[in-house]
Amino acid sequence: MVSDEIKDDKTSGEESFAELFEAYSEGVNEDVQVGDKIRGEIISIGKDFVFVDTGTKIDGVVDKEELLDDNQEFPHNEGDMLDLYVVSNNGNEIRLSKALSGIGGLHMINEAYHNAVPIEGRVKSECKGGFQIEIMQRRAFCPISQIDLRFVETPGDYVGETHRFLITQFEEEGKNIVVSRRALLQKEQEKEKEQFFGKLETGTQLDGKVTRLMPYGAFVELLPGVEGMIHISEISWSRVKKTEDVLKPGELIPVKVLSIEPGKRAGEMKVALSLKQVTGDPWHSVHETFQIGDKIQGQVTRCVDFGAFVEIAPGIEGLVHISEMSYAKRVLKAEDFVKAGETVEIMIKEIDIEKRRISLSMKDAEGDPWINVRDKYTPGKRVEGTLEKKERFGYFVSLEPGITGLMPKSKFQQSHEPAFIEKLKQGDAITVIVEEINEAERRITLGPGDSVDEGEWREFTQEAKKPIGSLGEKLQKALESKNEGK
Repeated sequence: MVSDEIKDDKTSGEESFAELFEAYSEGVNEDVQVGDKIRGEIISIGKDFVFVDTGTKIDGVVDKEELLDDNQEFPHNEGDMLDLYVVSNNGNEIRLSKALSGIGGLHMINEAYHNAVPIEGRVKSECKGGFQIEIMQRRAFCPISQIDLRFVETPGDYVGETHRFLITQFEEEGKNIVVSRRALLQKEQEKEKEQFFGKLETGTQLDGKVTRLMPYGAFVELLPGVEGMIHISEISWSRVKKTEDVLKPGELIPVKVLSIEPGKRAGEMKVALSLKQVTGDPWHSVHETFQIGDKIQGQVTRCVDFGAFVEIAPGIEGLVHISEMSYAKRVLKAEDFVKAGETVEIMIKEIDIEKRRISLSMKDAEGDPWINVRDKYTPGKRVEGTLEKKERFGYFVSLEPGITGLMPKSKFQQSHEPAFIEKLKQGDAITVIVEEINEAERRITLGPGDSVDEGEWREFTQEAKKPIGSLGEKLQKALESKNEGK
């Protein structure tokens, strides 16, 4: 009885093992040939090799170095799936690679051609129109336009390098083989682009390289084969007239994605970028930077009929109204007083954040010359001035920048030589006497600097009837007395 039970258990065990082996074998592909492309899971990562499940009883092995990314880092983990090619299978070990290489027959090359399998090749030498490539100890030709995605300026740089190629032409039983590295790079690039756009979102900030400058903006490479454009209005918060004034080809810059839209061609995407929005809107911190009454420097950006715009910080412009340009002179045109690009001193008079307006004053930055004017020009004081303008009712005389007085024509006769005053020209120097100051109306009344008082004038008039000698003596005495009083 016991022996029968043992016999039954043994029979059951054998059946269970057979079932397990059969179940294991169901998912095993014994027919793995050199050149086959397999998709396998990473089952172990060693120091130099990575082991991959090939779907057979024998695990595959691939050099770890071959799987490094552009930064020479290993980007995979156990459980990741890899697409690889079988480069050898001796029954005990299956060697895998990202491309076919080494010694192989024409049938392998032919299979690679029909199945678009990458083949490893070495650039042997330059030749007319391209390069001679060695693949599996056979000669192939790669046109110069197919060696890279970019324009080749120095073909000699590629000689001696080993790359992966796609066979684009296989004729005359292998006597005419044409390969392309560009086609393979484009495929890889398209895959990278697909992954890139799958993660790219509006508002994303990333780095890019300036590739081309145009009158309307700049193109920036975000990824090989992927470009975005910065419109000229998005380059800087400051006004930009020419893109080349701010950016240079080859320059690395941070950018912010504004929008992502499908292009005109199938698969094409238009990416709008901004450089200025990386730093944020400067108007958001205006009150932290500037206060009413601040005296600062700014650069004139443009002149208009009613004044001049002055940039006081990148992206922050204020207006100097024409009436706020000078105390010293009457300004009719802003461009007659300041020029675009000129640096000027200004005072902040008003800040309106909501309307993004700042009112500026150049004259207040210099200071009002009429402040304490009575202390400088007391009535009766004799000063030197410059004839500024001649009118029928009198002459305007500039005492200093911003301070102009009027000598009425009725005052001319108080001078010893009124005819001399009338002959003066604009810009000539003249000595005057301050007679009256009206600070409220900003007016100063002037008289001739060599004028005589009323008493002296009566004496001169009476003496005019006497002999010339007597009049001359009186006049001489009057002048001497005048000089003693100075």
